[in-house]
Amino acid sequence: MRPIVLGAGAIGGVIGGRLFEHGHEVLLIARGEHYQALSGGGLRLESPDAAVTLPIPTVQSPAQISFQDNDVIILAVKSQDTTLAVDVLASVAPATLPIVCAQNGVENERIVLRRFANVYGMCVMCPTTHLVPGAVQAHSTPVTGLLDLGRWPMGSDDRAETIASALRASTFSSEARIDIARWKWGKLVMNLGNAIEAICGPAARGGELTRAAQQEAVACLDASGIAYVGNKEDAARRADLLTPLPIGGVPRQGGSSWQSLARSSGTIETNFLNGEIVLLGRIHGVPTPVNGLLQQVANQLARDRRTPGSISEAELLSRLE
Repeated sequence: MRPIVLGAGAIGGVIGGRLFEHGHEVLLIARGEHYQALSGGGLRLESPDAAVTLPIPTVQSPAQISFQDNDVIILAVKSQDTTLAVDVLASVAPATLPIVCAQNGVENERIVLRRFANVYGMCVMCPTTHLVPGAVQAHSTPVTGLLDLGRWPMGSDDRAETIASALRASTFSSEARIDIARWKWGKLVMNLGNAIEAICGPAARGGELTRAAQQEAVACLDASGIAYVGNKEDAARRADLLTPLPIGGVPRQGGSSWQSLARSSGTIETNFLNGEIVLLGRIHGVPTPVNGLLQQVANQLARDRRTPGSISEAELLSRLE
């Protein structure tokens, strides 16, 4: 297997870095300043235990790749970038190329399935950070993250088992699952707090707004008949495997949406998290005022390039009255 990481940011960079460390022929695809740093000096992978610089080959576009029969794409761009990334990939790669969606939300796999036949969903539980070009951080040790995967929307095969085995040998916990969609829907419910963390700061993530957003989500999923993993099953899977620790004395500051605002990227993945619940609510007649507000405000902060934590939880709650 040759893993090709399309989107070598926090998740993609850490997955690619760990696989490279453990003997895999990895290729990264990155862009902009991150590509310049990677191609010029390698990937700096920092963890609580060590910091290493890895000379992983990096290109700017799939058009620069001569694809091989053993290639597997690990798609790790943010959901708002998936359509463009897949368009570019499909213009140069065979439709049989396996694609693993190592992304939040549940829309990415549907986008990819329109262009590629062998699509796998991955439920990513992996505390990472990417704020500086050329560098990524893996905060959990000794297990870097939980990366379960399966064919989308259900089923497994030998390829899924092979990928899971490679990940297990590279500091991850990984299982091939026949019901990966159920796990990704459960993760989406947990990810509804990402927008709150980005808008109000990490301290607000587990508060009243998060509970209200998740209650709306459960009502929408129940109305639509979508199966999802609940808190008890998720807790059993996580057990005590993830142990995030500070790196260089600094704890992880925030998750993926928080990092998008911190990097002033101009976009945020909220449309594919809270917006997914808003969509289900509109289809099935379930009110979703909390998720709708979070979607609207997070997008506005991203467009205006506001810093994370710009609006208090009290102010957001007042907008719902």
